[in-house]
Amino acid sequence: QLQASGGGLVPAGGSLRLSCAASGFSFSTYTMAWFRQAPGKEREFVGALSRIGGITSYADSAKGRFTISRDNVKNTVNLQMSSLKSEDTAVYYCAARKAFRTTSPTIPEAYDYWGQGTQVTVSS
Repeated sequence: QLQASGGGLVPAGGSLRLSCAASGFSFSTYTMAWFRQAPGKEREFVGALSRIGGITSYADSAKGRFTISRDNVKNTVNLQMSSLKSEDTAVYYCAARKAFRTTSPTIPEAYDYWGQGTQVTVSS
């Protein structure tokens, strides 16, 4: 189970930190990721972090502004977002998949577990 939190309303240029708490599976053996979905659009990849945090990947839209981190003791994954833009407005989802999968980590179908989503609204 994944439980996302931390969403809210933030002005353009502001920052926000999302958190996702995991339970019911062996968290440290899973790659963790964040996706987002804006109204009328498909779910899109934001970033992913390997099971021990050594490897990260980000969508071009997130590079330099967003940072993913994880705590394998607390079983949490975070998404620190800064320099937010109106186009970052979306529902943000955390996701988990077993490590060492060969499918791309950027596609939603590659993930086993999903959180319920948390709304982020950036006002311009």
